[in-house]
Amino acid sequence: MKTHVIRLAQIANKPSRRIIGLMSGTSLDGLDVALCNVEGNGTDTVLKVEHFATVPFTEEFRDSIREIFAKREIDFQHLCVLNPSIGITHGNMILECLKKWNIQPEEIDLIASHGQTVFHAPKKQHNLSEFPNSTLQIGDGDHIAVTTQIITLSDFRQKHIAAGGEGAPLAVYGDYFLFSKKGENRILLNMGGIANFTYLPGSLNPSEIFTTDTGPGNTLIDAFSREYFGKPYDENGAIAASGKVNTILLEALKSLSFFEAPFPKTTGPEVFNMDFVANVTAKYNLQDISREDVLATLTRFSADTISSAIKRVMKPEEIYKIYASGGGAHNPVLMASIREQLPNCQLGLINELGVSGDAKEAVLFAVLANETVAGTNMNFGEREGVPSVSMGKISFPG
Repeated sequence: MKTHVIRLAQIANKPSRRIIGLMSGTSLDGLDVALCNVEGNGTDTVLKVEHFATVPFTEEFRDSIREIFAKREIDFQHLCVLNPSIGITHGNMILECLKKWNIQPEEIDLIASHGQTVFHAPKKQHNLSEFPNSTLQIGDGDHIAVTTQIITLSDFRQKHIAAGGEGAPLAVYGDYFLFSKKGENRILLNMGGIANFTYLPGSLNPSEIFTTDTGPGNTLIDAFSREYFGKPYDENGAIAASGKVNTILLEALKSLSFFEAPFPKTTGPEVFNMDFVANVTAKYNLQDISREDVLATLTRFSADTISSAIKRVMKPEEIYKIYASGGGAHNPVLMASIREQLPNCQLGLINELGVSGDAKEAVLFAVLANETVAGTNMNFGEREGVPSVSMGKISFPG
C-alpha cells in the first residue's frame, strides 16, 4: 500500500486529529488559519481551537483576484495562473503561521482548504436549463499539499453540487456537529460578504436542519465604502450612522425576486454588486441621494433581508437564540437594526459557544475534513439542497 494512503488510514484511526482549517471569503481581507484539535466525529465531535490568525493579503494580491472575481468576462489565462499561485501563497502563509506558533509541519495531520471563490452560479441564477448548479473556488489543493508537505483536503463544494445541492452554504454540517443543543432553538447567523444562517432546532432532528443564504451581508457595504469613501469597509458603521435610510431605495432593492425564493438558496457578489445598486438607483431616478444615505440604506437592506429570512423559520410559540459571526457582527449599526426587528429573539455572538466568530468558517472546514477522513454517514433527511454527503478532494504531498 502507498505510504500516503497508509498515513491517511493512520490519521483516520487516531483518537484526535490536528487539522488546519482555511477560509478566504469574498471580502478578500486575508486568509483565516485555524489550527484545531478534533476528537470524534458527527454529533460526538469535540473541537478545540489551538491557534488562530488572519494573514492579511497584500493589495496587489487582492487586485489580482478582483480582476476575475464575480465577472462573466475575464482574462482566462489570468484565471489559469491564479489557481496554482493562490495555492502556493496559501501554503506559504500556513508555514508562516506554524513557524510563529513553533509547530513543525509534520505535527499537523490535515489541511482543510476552502479556496478562493471566484464565481458562484446556481441554476436558479444562471437559468441555463441544460447546465447544473455550479461554483468555482481556486487555490489548488495539490500545490498547498506540496508546499506544506501536509495532506490537504480542498474543493469541498463540488460534491455538494454533485449530490444535488447548490454548493453553498456548507455551514449546516459543521454547525450541527458542533453547536446543536437539545431544548434550545438556535440560529447561527454568519454575516460575511453574503449573509447566511443555519437553523438548529432544539429537537436535534437532523431532517429539520438547514442552511440558507439570505442575501447581502457586507458585500455591498464594503464595495460602496471602497468606491466612494476609499475605505475597505465602514468601520463600526460610522458612515452609515451619519446618513439616513432612503425608504424608496430600500424598497426598490428589496424587490428582487431572490428574496421570495424558497429555502435553502444561495447567491453571491455576481448578483449583489455595485452594478446592481447603480441599476436600481437609475431605474428609480435616485442618483441624487447622498453617499452617506446610500450607505445607510445598504446597511438597512442587509439587516432587513436577514431579519425577514429568519422570521420565515420562526414559530410564534417558540423561543430562539441567535448567535452571530462574521464581519457584520462587528458592525453595531447592522446588529442594532437586526436586534430591533427581532425583539423576541436573544441576539448574541458565536463566541459564547466557545469559538471565535472570526475563526468560525475556517473551523467549519476543519470539521468537514474530519468527517471525510474519520466520519460515518449522517442522514439529514430528504430536504432539497442538504445532501447527506462527505466532501473534499484529497491531495497528497508527493
